[in-house]
Amino acid sequence: MMVERRLYPLKGLMKVKKTLASGKTIYYCYAWRKGPLLKNKKGEPMQPDDVGLQAAFDVAHDLRRKPNPDTLCGLVTAYLGSSDFRSKGSSTKRHYTEYLDMIRAQFGMLSLSDLEALGTRGRLKAWRDSLADTPRKADYAWSVLARVLSFGKDRGLLFHNIAERGGRLYRANRRDFVWTDADISAFNAVAGPELRLALLLALWTGLRKGDLLALKWAAYDGASFRLTQSKTGRRVIIPASSAVRAALETVARRCPHILCNSRGRPWTHAGFNTSWRKACLAAQIKGLTFHDMRGTTVTRLALAGCSIAEIGAITGHSPKDIDAILYVHYLGGQKDLAKQALAKWEDQTR
Repeated sequence: MMVERRLYPLKGLMKVKKTLASGKTIYYCYAWRKGPLLKNKKGEPMQPDDVGLQAAFDVAHDLRRKPNPDTLCGLVTAYLGSSDFRSKGSSTKRHYTEYLDMIRAQFGMLSLSDLEALGTRGRLKAWRDSLADTPRKADYAWSVLARVLSFGKDRGLLFHNIAERGGRLYRANRRDFVWTDADISAFNAVAGPELRLALLLALWTGLRKGDLLALKWAAYDGASFRLTQSKTGRRVIIPASSAVRAALETVARRCPHILCNSRGRPWTHAGFNTSWRKACLAAQIKGLTFHDMRGTTVTRLALAGCSIAEIGAITGHSPKDIDAILYVHYLGGQKDLAKQALAKWEDQTR
């Protein structure tokens, strides 16, 4: 009697279908989303009806739950349970977890002694370079790896961090990518009131998207916002501009969060991103991101004559970061500052 095998029998198993040039269909089975590829003894991808799939799946999950502490997999598990990781913001933890799964799948079996061998850095660099089609992804993966190895060194598990000073593949150049008055007007003309409020708060506070979406009415006393930035842990007090105060006076407090969607519920990151992207498309705004609003705030404060210390008091940036925004990433700000400086000089000459 034939026993029918289920094609998708294992909870969490991720299956990717691929049709070869010959017309044959094969599957790539991963132990979990972005987890290790399950292979047979010949090193070939296991198929959903392979007899050994269950065993390979169980081994992968056992290694994830109870890894050898003397391996990179064990080091990653220790890091995930540490205060270093738990203190990070929810968005950062989510991104870190994705890349840590990738690192474990690729190098999890490396021993701690392997992680200090000279040749291992070359292997790690080759892996990073294999991701170079998306430079920002490659740099992020390397920085997460370096952070885990730094944790191991700090806890006395490693003598050296071979991922230190890895260099960067991506060089940000947001030349002239600041939100102009015309961009803001175009956006407000098509966006709903919820997104218009988000833009207004982003422009006048310089807060990151995650901090804005998490901002609650309890943090606003009618004159200022008091909060701890999720990325840096820095405590900031941001005075509310007259435009912000006037807008908030008309907003119904439908939920604890200041920014909420049209149903009166707090925005999810995915929901906000989708709505923001649709509004930008409708307004025919190209090349600008929500994060560019933060650079726009720094640029406008500088053009208003604010010192670096004054700008940092609002946005939470370090002097070095402010300098990079004005003179490296957002060259449009530098151009406008140069025009303003020349105008002052001419006025003095007259």
